[in-house]
Amino acid sequence: MGFNVGVDIGGTFTDFCSVGDDGRSTVYKTPTTHYDLSVGFMRGMHELGKRSGLAAREYLAQVHALRYSTTVGTNALIEHSGPKLGLITTAGFEDTIFIGRSRSWADGLPVHEARDMSRIVKPLPLVNPDMVVGIHERIDCKGNVIAPLSRQNVLDKLQQLVDKGAMGFVVSLMWSFLNPEHERMIKQIIEEEYPEDYLGAMPVTLSSEISPKAGEYTRTMTTVVNAYIHSIMAENLNRLGNELRDGGYTRPLILVHNTGGTKKVSRTKAVLTHNAGPVAGMYGSTTVGRLCGYDNIVFTDMGGTSFDIGVIVSGELRAHDFIPVIDRWRTNIPAIEVKSIGAGGGSIAWINELMGNALEVGPQSAGSMPGPACYDKGGNEATVTDADLVLGYLNPDNYLAGEMLLDVELSRQAIETHIAGPLGISVLEAAHRIRRLVDARMGQEVFNEVALKGHDPRKFVVFACGGAGAAHACGYAPYVGARTVVVPAVASVFGAFGASTMQIRQVWDVSRTMKLFRWDKQAYLDDLDGFNKVVHDLKDLAVRDLRLEGFREEQIEFCLQLDMRYGSQYNMTKIETPRLVLQGVEDVHELCELFTRCYSEIYSPEAAFPVGGINVECFYLAASVRQERAEFHKDSLSGADALKALSGSRPACFDPAAGLMDTPVYNWSALMPGNVIHGPVLIEAPETTYVIERGWTYTMDPWRNGILKQNA
Repeated sequence: MGFNVGVDIGGTFTDFCSVGDDGRSTVYKTPTTHYDLSVGFMRGMHELGKRSGLAAREYLAQVHALRYSTTVGTNALIEHSGPKLGLITTAGFEDTIFIGRSRSWADGLPVHEARDMSRIVKPLPLVNPDMVVGIHERIDCKGNVIAPLSRQNVLDKLQQLVDKGAMGFVVSLMWSFLNPEHERMIKQIIEEEYPEDYLGAMPVTLSSEISPKAGEYTRTMTTVVNAYIHSIMAENLNRLGNELRDGGYTRPLILVHNTGGTKKVSRTKAVLTHNAGPVAGMYGSTTVGRLCGYDNIVFTDMGGTSFDIGVIVSGELRAHDFIPVIDRWRTNIPAIEVKSIGAGGGSIAWINELMGNALEVGPQSAGSMPGPACYDKGGNEATVTDADLVLGYLNPDNYLAGEMLLDVELSRQAIETHIAGPLGISVLEAAHRIRRLVDARMGQEVFNEVALKGHDPRKFVVFACGGAGAAHACGYAPYVGARTVVVPAVASVFGAFGASTMQIRQVWDVSRTMKLFRWDKQAYLDDLDGFNKVVHDLKDLAVRDLRLEGFREEQIEFCLQLDMRYGSQYNMTKIETPRLVLQGVEDVHELCELFTRCYSEIYSPEAAFPVGGINVECFYLAASVRQERAEFHKDSLSGADALKALSGSRPACFDPAAGLMDTPVYNWSALMPGNVIHGPVLIEAPETTYVIERGWTYTMDPWRNGILKQNA
């Protein structure tokens, strides 16, 4: 027996999922140990071994692959615990990262904070202004050198940064994504001046290697963020790797990327690990969707801290965020688009006095320490979890399979003090309002995310994942217009499940502007060599990288995507090309037609304007390694009668006017595929609780996924 393991560290819990060669999954959740993430990590690995009937060392020795979604880099940004960096740029552009974009002061802020302009404070820069130097050099917009680099000038500026305590260097020069010659020369000078055998040796990060794309601010910030978190991540992951090897794990640790793939730690850019957990969850949705026959999926994940939303169309991860925000910084990594809002089990309910004592939920979270009031770890704020407990949905003696005990009286006190008392309502009414408010907020965000991408939300199936997803799915799905909700069997640790099934994949990208259709001549591009050269160069990089990981070229599959736009527009539309290279004008015509068709699907046919010219602005080459897909255990269907799984009942409130009512409780582990249950009812699983409201029906499918349907 061997195992594929996924690990996903969240703000409240660290999730684990182990998929055995027999297709069966073993899951575990443990509170995130923010003081040292490796403590919770190793605790979870030992528990997986125990649940698989193996000693820890024996289990780790049988793990085929360990895929990890880490938040180490994000934490370093939030805590400002990275090294002191020196930034080397083109003279005259020293203030680029401080000026930013027109609205960069609002990047990464919740909507309500971004609107309150009187209180907004710019984030502390990752590089201090006195640690930025300008070098006299210049490359023009065509990649030609018009002002050569001076070695002495570089040495003088370098000495300034060293004297001020620089612990690493970021080099980002004008137009270096077209011609990286000067950046490479600066790196060579630094390494000659401070070779590796000196204690003063320091890492050098080039924008032309990290982010060879247009956009001066985003390219520089992407490189700065990567350099800022690199050393901290390297130290943390090396320590974790040593612990795993000491524990019996013999293979490389693999990191999940926000581009939708995985790679060994040794071949990963630090910046690509941001937000990898939700992306892994989206990948898991495509896996389950493929098994169950769902193509159009809205992935939702309600955890303890946040609520993540992703859109999957025709079974593919199509949506990309062109300039994703990492903490408070705009970058231009080719990340899969996942929207996150501050809504989770730990979201704090509060009274907004400025809005006439209006009830608000989130975005502030109680996290894992101290956590909701019911955790009895020092938290005294009313949270969504406290509301669910007061309403009777959660079993205080069987939370996380009994590993955590909840104190319902502490929840009542927190809600009474902070919500019910100030509003002059009962605790039960206050708890119900907290729940309905967070459900409405999540549902509206899901609807917007689907509709604003040009899709009909009613044609999508909602996947409800995360520790709290099953408890709130019936609450937020109606706002979307979806009548079917799928709660995967491993929904509570779905990010970890997705990570365990992900393939080796990486994306190489570069900015190049090419006019496929010229508006002035109304003619298609006839010189195809430039287009094909860009693709061949990216392919060479991909083959080199994956060969270093031990794969042969014949194992690699390539997929080319392009950022395209009409000549007079700013926004890009990403399309996937039918072929890697262009053989003739007919291929160019086909590509332009494909772009117009994709554009029309999103913005309507009336918005298409091909006569205005069609440009390619950026190339993305995705390289995947062909590997066998995981097989999952499938049971045969039993009858609809679920009476054998009925474990009892308890008072729960579905309507404050009716108060608490005796509600049937079922044991999820005792349910059989084919069983059907009508709400209102509660279903207790080891890591989550299903709240099936009145008017909804629950059915377990052959893979033990819960299919929730709203009655007509």
